[in-house]
Amino acid sequence: MCRQDCASMKTISRAVGKLLLLMLVSVWIMSDIASAQTTPPDPSYEVVAQQLRGLRGGVGLQREAAAPATPKVINDDIRKGRAFAMQPPVIPHQIEGYQIDKNFNKCMTCHGRTRTAESQAPMVSVTHFMDRNNEFRGEISPRRYFCNQCHVPQLDVKPPVDNRFVDAESAAASAASRKKATTK
Repeated sequence: MCRQDCASMKTISRAVGKLLLLMLVSVWIMSDIASAQTTPPDPSYEVVAQQLRGLRGGVGLQREAAAPATPKVINDDIRKGRAFAMQPPVIPHQIEGYQIDKNFNKCMTCHGRTRTAESQAPMVSVTHFMDRNNEFRGEISPRRYFCNQCHVPQLDVKPPVDNRFVDAESAAASAASRKKATTK
């Protein structure tokens, strides 16, 4: 009988201990929330944000930044240069409203192999007809069917931060000219 009483007392004791711990944590969290609501934001956040004016546009970390206006898509149908080898070409026209799903791909009405003579659009790369075993298929590979997983339209926007990107060819040419200048 003592064993049963002792076991049930241990069970009750554990339950009370867990309940007390839960209450203690709850009080701690509530006091932390209350102090956060009464503490004014540190003005230094705002000062630093105004100095940096990066992606948040000068809005401090304590406030929500307003969403920027939706940028205009460049719709000139002029092919853009590529910045690095194997970069997918960008889309030089509007694609808003294009249906690209498992049932239909609007891009293929112009860029499909049988439609390029009529549309004068460039045909999709032959690599898009290769399956995962590098065998050519008669139609677009399912791995390449959803165009905008790699290809994106260009937007008419000012970069939000300074960009000093240099493509590989320009970097190699610059390095070669520096080497030539130092060997003279």
